[in-house]
Amino acid sequence: MNNDIVISVDVAGTATENPLGLEIWMDDTIVHDIIATSVTETYLIAINGDTEAEHELKFVLKNKTSAHTQIDDAGNIVNDTTVTLNNLKFDGIALGHVFNNLATYTHNFNGHGEESTHAFFDTIGCNGTVSLKFTTPIYLWLLAHT
Repeated sequence: MNNDIVISVDVAGTATENPLGLEIWMDDTIVHDIIATSVTETYLIAINGDTEAEHELKFVLKNKTSAHTQIDDAGNIVNDTTVTLNNLKFDGIALGHVFNNLATYTHNFNGHGEESTHAFFDTIGCNGTVSLKFTTPIYLWLLAHT
């Protein structure tokens, strides 16, 4: 019996020139290696949901440099290149706040600070990893978290 789970996410960047790179991983496999442009695109991932298993969905921002951020004389960010992740869905069911409540974002401020892990709120602004761990069967995980 095929019980594939379809995961979808909308990805958009803020730059038309010098866009950022984004990898989408499922468990230990890279499934998409993209350039995040200002056009929102939907990416799909399918996994087998027949067995009880732990999974990790990761979004890895890469290639961000100081050229992607404009800072004024007072040290304030006046323009920044970022990537947003929206409308994460498992089998058409929007995770919404569940994604923000359970996902973690780990980065080191592009080499300008200590590595830190904190909550994720739709926008990736530094090279780093957004991670969401979940289990299958997916309907049990959804019932426990929605």
